[in-house]
Amino acid sequence: MGSFPQTVVSIFRIFLAVTIPLIFVDETYCAEDKHYWYQSANLDLKESLSYAWNTNTAKNVIIFLGDGMSLETIAASRIYNAGEESYLAWEKFPHIAVTKTYDSDKQVPDSASTATAVFCGVKTNYKVTGVDSNVPLNDCEASLNEDYHVDSILAWAQAAGKDTGFVTTTRVTHATPSALYAHSASRKWECEANMPASAAKCKDIARQLVENKPGKDIKVIMGGGRQQLQSNSTGLENDEVNTWSCYRQDGRKLIDEWAADKTARNFSNVVVQNNEELFSVDTENTDFLMGIFNNAHLSMDWNRDTGPKGQPSLENMTVAAIKILQKAEKGFVLAVEGGLIDYAHHRGHAAQALRETIRFSEAVSATLKLIDTTETLVIVTSDHGHAMTFNSGADRGQDVLGIATNSEYDNIPFTVLSYSTGGPNNMAYEVYNSTTAIRKDPSLENTTDFTYSQQAAIVTDEAQHSGTDTLVYAIGPYAHLLHATHEQNYIAHVAAYAAKIGEYYNNSSSNFQAYPFIFLTTLIHILLPRLHR
Repeated sequence: MGSFPQTVVSIFRIFLAVTIPLIFVDETYCAEDKHYWYQSANLDLKESLSYAWNTNTAKNVIIFLGDGMSLETIAASRIYNAGEESYLAWEKFPHIAVTKTYDSDKQVPDSASTATAVFCGVKTNYKVTGVDSNVPLNDCEASLNEDYHVDSILAWAQAAGKDTGFVTTTRVTHATPSALYAHSASRKWECEANMPASAAKCKDIARQLVENKPGKDIKVIMGGGRQQLQSNSTGLENDEVNTWSCYRQDGRKLIDEWAADKTARNFSNVVVQNNEELFSVDTENTDFLMGIFNNAHLSMDWNRDTGPKGQPSLENMTVAAIKILQKAEKGFVLAVEGGLIDYAHHRGHAAQALRETIRFSEAVSATLKLIDTTETLVIVTSDHGHAMTFNSGADRGQDVLGIATNSEYDNIPFTVLSYSTGGPNNMAYEVYNSTTAIRKDPSLENTTDFTYSQQAAIVTDEAQHSGTDTLVYAIGPYAHLLHATHEQNYIAHVAAYAAKIGEYYNNSSSNFQAYPFIFLTTLIHILLPRLHR
């Protein structure tokens, strides 16, 4: 009984601690005067001055690629997740750079060509994968010329004795992951059913994954795409056959062939198809893991079945991959794609894109808890921009998916987020009396809903990529090499140099002579403009 007054006092103190800030919440922003911002900047400066370059050889490399994750997407996702003052998992990385994303033949790229740049270190033509610019789109004959093939960081890593893996929320044969293992004149050639008669000599992307190097030696493969790998796949609950993507019909059962190959080579291997099976994997005693969780892409996270028979999150797959790969004595290289950010943007659903970006951030955050950045280089980037715009007018603290303000022209509200291009579902105007077009009032709809389609300025088949530069964030060995505006293909070379793989295999930093490289780069920049005249 003697402690009762103390208990009352403690409860009262907790009450005051919780309620007083709420009573004076309007004073919070007033407190952000010049002294606050000076102090904030000084703390940031102090932290920046404490950074030292990490020149260790990277035992491991992990590249996270947010497909279509533009700067606007990052900023909006940050606010959507925890407010303007917050940060996504990679935004405090000490090194940041900008990359130019144009293709060899297009101002605005697609995901196959940019993946070839990011993962293979070579810019190439629109919609081809794992080949250089000598291979025109759909030219099977040219793609058979091995002199035009470009190897990926996974091939470089395997040659150096490292283990490799990739996980994605898209099909494992889709544009971005295909550049890690395939050489194809078209990203659409995921299975034989999508290949024209003129491409009869070429092997589809799914077969290259299972039959060829480096694909057959990739230790961890996870994502969707069952109907590209298994002939005549049937639909399941929440996993229908996708009529839009390639559907294998040649009788091949490539998942079975994958498992048989590993067994024949005396490797322990596991194939999983849902959460229950993935979570039960004995990562300590598994050499190879293939997880194929859907006929097509994985489900959008907002609509994903998280139960035992459902699909894993990107974080779930990434953690499982690292637990298997980190057993490698010589280290590993892992690629992680948040592919549904792009998918949501293409369909003009901003809420879905932000949700996917937050899940991508959670995968990065979980990774940082599992690895040591003194020996692991972590790079987070995007392959290209997207059509989503971030409009002015909203007050700080307002829902980023809500209304920004009213138009000064027609006095109709407009949303904080909209699209420059979009599909028919993003149509902004309605026509009255066949003569007058009036923009729809978005305040009459639930603009925060995952299925809401933001308005677009130009209507086409779907929201399009943008040609803007993308950001690269890095931490770990040689992350400081990402420090300026670079060509996008530079990323792969930084990873290779840090890990001493590829052209830098067996080279130490001391015997890599920078001067000839700098001279050659300067010469290229002088000559290229003249060649284009």
